[in-house]
Amino acid sequence: MSGKNTQVLMKQHPKGWVTEADFEIVARDIPKPGPGQVLVRNIWLSLDPYMRGRMDPVRSYAAHLKPGDMMGGGTVGTVIESNDAALPVGTYVNGMLGWQEYGVATAKELRVLDPKIAPVSTSLGVLGMPGCTAHYGLMALGQPKAGETVVVSAASGAVGSVVGQIAKIKGCRVVGIAGGQEKCDYVVNELGFDACIDYKGPDMHAAFKAATPDRVDVYFENVGGEIMEMVFGRLNGFARVSICGLIAQYNGQPFPFTGMRHVLVNRAKVQGFIISEHMEYWPGAIMEMAGWIKSGKLKYREDVADGLQNAPAAFIGLLKGKNFGKQLVRIGPDKA
Repeated sequence: MSGKNTQVLMKQHPKGWVTEADFEIVARDIPKPGPGQVLVRNIWLSLDPYMRGRMDPVRSYAAHLKPGDMMGGGTVGTVIESNDAALPVGTYVNGMLGWQEYGVATAKELRVLDPKIAPVSTSLGVLGMPGCTAHYGLMALGQPKAGETVVVSAASGAVGSVVGQIAKIKGCRVVGIAGGQEKCDYVVNELGFDACIDYKGPDMHAAFKAATPDRVDVYFENVGGEIMEMVFGRLNGFARVSICGLIAQYNGQPFPFTGMRHVLVNRAKVQGFIISEHMEYWPGAIMEMAGWIKSGKLKYREDVADGLQNAPAAFIGLLKGKNFGKQLVRIGPDKA
């Protein structure tokens, strides 16, 4: 196939907050699929907080980007050229093809999607990595019991919103933490949380104490910083804490965390996790969540930026909490 393939590269390692100057948009030849490969035209790109960590030249659970590397990320697209009979032209697939219009991959690198089950974009959100992250971090690590208090930060986001809804399905009292009254109203009125604390409000600490009269049994951490410090101070004995993300600290802002005393005093269990290390967990979690979506027990929201050229600005907005729901970029038309 002739033509050009738009890609977004990391131009340089960010210094503090990410800016659009840290990215470069280039046009390269559309790649050709080799034996056993397919060419995919990407329709949707997922933007996720973990991408910020990959932009720093520091040791982490995955290799960091070098200047000139293409930004990585989850995608959904359609097969437009195929050298694999198992993936005919027109097949919808989910993979990690990155910030580009076209990509090549083999069958083992892709997940085939059925648009009749759910919109294909959900494979990047509630029925994909964020949803499985929420399910695993809450159910496998948090192990909530009916009647317990579950707290989740970034409660209106792609992961936090699913965490809270699953906790409600399991009979827990759920308290969310989000930025702004609109997000808090959505979390309570639409998603069914029992309460939501606006961290931008006048007295976050007093509001949180009032919302957790029985303190906290399970905490799902997405933010870090002052919010994590506050919640650790309300832990119950033998509380469970799942550390999923620390978005408040991804841009180099230091925070002197002193909450380990509460871990000791309350004999709390604190576990960090990376969902890509638990791929065997995904199929069961996705099946269960798909059933909840069909029955109306699990709702989701998507925040869509149009055009690959707008991915950097949307990503910066995500890091600053400007998105409302799962942040996606619509790269091309979706006929599903």
